[in-house]
Amino acid sequence: MTAYSLLFKGVMGLCLMLFVFTVCPPLSNAQEVSLDETATMKARVVEVLEEGIQTIPGTDTESAFQTIRVKILDGTQEGDIVIVENDYLNLQEGDTFYLRHTVSIYDGRDYYSVSEPYRLPALFVFLLLFLVVVFVFGGIQGLRGLASLAGSLILIFYVLLPAILAGYSPIIISVIVASLIVTVGSYITHGFTKTTSTAVLGMVLTVIVTGILAYISVHTSHLTGFSAEETVALNFNTRGSIDFVGLLMGSILIGLLGVMYDAAIGQAVSVEELHRLAPHVSRRTIYTRALRIGREHIGALINTLAIAYVGASLPLLLLFATTDADILMIFNQEVIAAEIIRTIVGSVGVILVVPVTTFVATYFLVRPTAVPVSETILAAEKAHLADHSHHH
Repeated sequence: MTAYSLLFKGVMGLCLMLFVFTVCPPLSNAQEVSLDETATMKARVVEVLEEGIQTIPGTDTESAFQTIRVKILDGTQEGDIVIVENDYLNLQEGDTFYLRHTVSIYDGRDYYSVSEPYRLPALFVFLLLFLVVVFVFGGIQGLRGLASLAGSLILIFYVLLPAILAGYSPIIISVIVASLIVTVGSYITHGFTKTTSTAVLGMVLTVIVTGILAYISVHTSHLTGFSAEETVALNFNTRGSIDFVGLLMGSILIGLLGVMYDAAIGQAVSVEELHRLAPHVSRRTIYTRALRIGREHIGALINTLAIAYVGASLPLLLLFATTDADILMIFNQEVIAAEIIRTIVGSVGVILVVPVTTFVATYFLVRPTAVPVSETILAAEKAHLADHSHHH
């Protein structure tokens, strides 16, 4: 049995075990999820009755307000006309938005407020633009990338989220789903080849190591996972059944998959091409040269990951910049400390995937030979062309 056969069967066996473990009943029963009873419906502004500027009570900050007459467009109150006091966003006659309806538990009165503007038409337009660009400039490979993205989203929405809500450990299920995402995405995008299998194995091993590091870092930093308003709301909606520390660790893993995938595929391809160019060169030399390529890649990837997290936290950074709090005190706050841990652990994972994938690829793809260089290169190129034709 060839090394590639062992590699392929090993990867497939790992995927099967991960899938079986994922779909098995949870080890613990989660509490029933409670749903918000407040109804949200679509509405349209019929008339702006009044608008102006008011000062937010207890502050010296001014805010715009409106009194508007709106028509409800769906739900049980479809067709009703109601008056809404709006201090959230400026609306004009004819604008469509989402209206929140709340019934007071004290006196039974109805309260209406503006929830969100209706953004779906704009989202669909930009989604269409994205699909057109992918199809025109990406071709078949771009369509494969879209299929890979669809598979990743299916795994997240139909495996990861339900499993966490069902009572699985978030860190364990995140490691499993992250491994499935890189496996499915790699094979869909790049096909069932030796190069893809080595990249998948390198990524799965790195995901496991990064998961262990995330566990250690979060616990030693005493992070609770409650660093945002949505986590508090989720805790109430699930009646405290979710491990938010584990959820934080899982989010670290899921967040670095895209960057890790890029690095792993690049290293596997580098090893393959170096070996094809010089099949007489030893594994050690191929590994060293491929790692040299990876080191150049690492710097850009770490910068990309860190800047992405900083960009997402820019409003929070501006908020702290407007205060006189001590800088060390700011870093110690969980909302900042969590992002620092996320960036550090994610960067370590991105760094590790380069040597790990390079080692795996070198072991399985490089077969040094004593055949004269010219004959070996010719044979390797013929094999590559045959494999490429068979793949397509």
